[in-house]
Amino acid sequence: MSRPATTLGMRHVALRVRDLDACERFYAELLGMRVAWRPDPDNLYLSAGPDNLALHRAPSDAAELAPGQRLDHIGFLVATPEDVDHWFAFLSEQGVHMSEAPRDHRDGARSFYCFDPDGTSVQLIYHPSLAESERTGGPP
Repeated sequence: MSRPATTLGMRHVALRVRDLDACERFYAELLGMRVAWRPDPDNLYLSAGPDNLALHRAPSDAAELAPGQRLDHIGFLVATPEDVDHWFAFLSEQGVHMSEAPRDHRDGARSFYCFDPDGTSVQLIYHPSLAESERTGGPP
């Protein structure tokens, strides 16, 4: 059997969170995602363009959310290197816990990391080829 056609990209991430309200504020109010669907008080779906983020309330008695889970971080693409710095200043002003200041990468990208209210590492990144792809609608 041959390999299927390349996927259209990773457009959905689901996170189990302890504080759904604080995480909703972070992703919706601070990062600008919109609430797409709230099927019940324990589940929330947000969107930004073609991307979808699901937040699911973790059970309050859960000592570990997902044994063996290996998520390192999730990333949000921005259009310019200056946008990275603007986001860093804005989120810092909002009291978001930062992991590191913006820095340039060898491949021409620029990014920083912060944490959502539940401790998930979030990267805001400008990447030249991805930004160009988004702008033109072509492949990276």
